[in-house]
Amino acid sequence: MKKQTNNDCIFCKIIAGEIPAAKLWEDEKFFIFLDQSPINPGHTLVIPKKHADYLFDLNEKEYAELMLKAKEVAKVLKKKMDCKRVGMAVEGFFVPHVHVHLVPENKGNELNPERAKPMTPEELNKIKERILK
Repeated sequence: MKKQTNNDCIFCKIIAGEIPAAKLWEDEKFFIFLDQSPINPGHTLVIPKKHADYLFDLNEKEYAELMLKAKEVAKVLKKKMDCKRVGMAVEGFFVPHVHVHLVPENKGNELNPERAKPMTPEELNKIKERILK
């Protein structure tokens, strides 16, 4: 994925370091960070550094790489957050930049955005430390 940004995109600004985020990992293609209004603690976003508005506009290689990265991160989250499963959602209406939500879950119906609650930077940092241990 070549790097391409949108100056008006909040996720592009996070990638550029213009807006703070509880970053977990980063490589040349992806930026992974905690959602500041998580559905459950450990709710993580996996975003490509290349700006794209819609998941299905990615080419096959980009799509596959994103899903494989999400799978890799989900395995870590499952272990570190001690949950039964990690749910995944992709919608992109509120932030028009492709992003995968990974949400630690322990029972059904937890993957509901109406359950999201803001966390303070201190709360996010505690979860970040737990995941990165």
